Amino acid sequence: MATPGLDHWADILVVIIYFIFVLGVGVWSVYRQKRGSVSSYFLAGRSMSWFPVGASLFSSNIGSEHFVGLAGTGAAAGIAMISYEWASMPLVLLLAWLFLPVYISAGVYTLPEFMEKRFGGKRIRIYLSVLALVLYIVTKLAVSIFAGALFIQLALGWDMYISIVALLVITGIYTILGGLTAVIFTDTLQTVVMTLGSFALVGISFHKIGGYERLQVKYMEAIPSVRNPNSTCGYPRGDAFHIFRDAVEGDNPWPGLILQSSLGCLWYWCCDQVIVQRSLAARNMSHAKGGSILAGYLKLLPLFMMILPGMISRALYPDEVACVDPAECKKYCDNPVGCSNIAYPKLVLELLPYGVRGLLMAVMLSAIMSSLTSIFNSSSTIFTMDLWRRMRPSARQRELLIVGRIFIVFLCVISILWIPLVRSSQGGQLFNYIQAVQGYLGTPIGALFVLAVLWKRMNENGAFWGIAIGHLCGVIRMAIDLAYPAPDCGEPETRPAILLNVHYTYFGALMILITSSAIIVISLLTKAQPEDEIQGTTWWTRIKVNNKEKKDKDEVPVEVKPEKPESLDLDVSVVKVDPPHEEQNGVTGNRPDEPTKQTENSVEASYITYVITIVIITGSQLGTTLADSHLWITRP
Repeated sequence: MATPGLDHWADILVVIIYFIFVLGVGVWSVYRQKRGSVSSYFLAGRSMSWFPVGASLFSSNIGSEHFVGLAGTGAAAGIAMISYEWASMPLVLLLAWLFLPVYISAGVYTLPEFMEKRFGGKRIRIYLSVLALVLYIVTKLAVSIFAGALFIQLALGWDMYISIVALLVITGIYTILGGLTAVIFTDTLQTVVMTLGSFALVGISFHKIGGYERLQVKYMEAIPSVRNPNSTCGYPRGDAFHIFRDAVEGDNPWPGLILQSSLGCLWYWCCDQVIVQRSLAARNMSHAKGGSILAGYLKLLPLFMMILPGMISRALYPDEVACVDPAECKKYCDNPVGCSNIAYPKLVLELLPYGVRGLLMAVMLSAIMSSLTSIFNSSSTIFTMDLWRRMRPSARQRELLIVGRIFIVFLCVISILWIPLVRSSQGGQLFNYIQAVQGYLGTPIGALFVLAVLWKRMNENGAFWGIAIGHLCGVIRMAIDLAYPAPDCGEPETRPAILLNVHYTYFGALMILITSSAIIVISLLTKAQPEDEIQGTTWWTRIKVNNKEKKDKDEVPVEVKPEKPESLDLDVSVVKVDPPHEEQNGVTGNRPDEPTKQTENSVEASYITYVITIVIITGSQLGTTLADSHLWITRP
């Protein structure tokens, strides 16, 4: 390996101190709050304020794959992929303002459980539960382990298996003991560490290269010295500093990019257990909305935290980060296909002084741990509440808590067994595969949930067969992608026309249309649900309370009734009687000492400012793009 390891005592000491501190936070959260009920373990007692909720939303999303994969994408192709980060800003608001009130009104722990309450059928809940677990284990765990293993291998020089097993053990301990409370508090800590540490690297990197204008010049000159002189392999893209690119020949065509990063990612921000579970832990709707606003603002940062450092790394070390010759790449990063994924760790190890390198290593480990804890906790929630309760309907709370913790151990074992596959996947092929799986299987889920929340006429037949048709289309396209991978630079094109002429972003938008059409047609052709069966499960039938009635009411915690161990669903009738729990299953009631109107006004003001920020950023970039004639859909 050309990249040195973290072998200085100061770096190792910082990493050790950091992990001790993280474990301390986890242990503190264990004793801070009662965890003897399912609600307190899986939903943190519904007591979280807006800052931990927002920080946990951001930290759960920004994992090691961002520091490795997003920075690597910046090094290889420029800033276009930031659209996925910025397009999520309105989506996280949509979660708090549209979806969360309905989830809370339905009184659910998991999203598959919501689907069962919405439609009454059990097969849709089982289908989504199994699908979610498969996606978590095969994709999210694989992404985190792949990116984390790459960084640990490059930075530490330790044996990969020992490093990752130790990481999983530490992560599993405080997740098993503390539940969602420990996860959210450690996420908050790690968000602060990630942000401060990353911006320290950004400042040093820009000072090293001479500023942004100098980066624009040096990046376009970052060509590896060893390459085929008769090809353009290794040259930076001419549109590297454009977000929106040519609609026909661009690597990320701007119409498809807008559709995929907005509608295509709606499932992740509004229908994914990992994300939604954080918002369900908020103490009331104002704090849930405030957390979403904070997370949205934090999503502005990945351009500066990851993509620009990745581009700086290529500009400073083109022979290594931008290598195209297989022998050279093998020498630099033990990967003959390319070394763009080492851009961020390369920058950390080359530019930062001793001690600070250890801090940034802790940042990377924070990202890995945050991703893993989110997956562990949410997966155990789905398994326990959606599958185990179905097999053991008479299970008591203690049994469910034990099963949830044992399932986390099972996930740790699966993660360790997955490591050989991660290690054998060269050239980032596993990372690309995971992105394809999430794209092809995630977009139909988004279409399903949008229609379920907004369209009362939708029924169980339409939901089940509609998403099945959508997933069938996604699986077929994914199989073709895997059978005909993109050729390396300089090699002849052998892929079929459906891959060459229909970019995956366009196909994702097409899948949304196919899934939605199937759901609508099948629902209209089959019997509608009775009105009383959808009460509290759509936007139009959600439980609402008059704000005037809230002033003189005290908050009454909603707990699972012990005399009904076969059902842990929260009693929605309690919500109807007790006004402080507006639109919720015990989450959103405002406490007597909280100035409800003042809080709501401040949240709405922040929301307006937030929307203006989004409009300015998106409008300025899109205006610049459309002003450039070669980026229009049709060429002159």
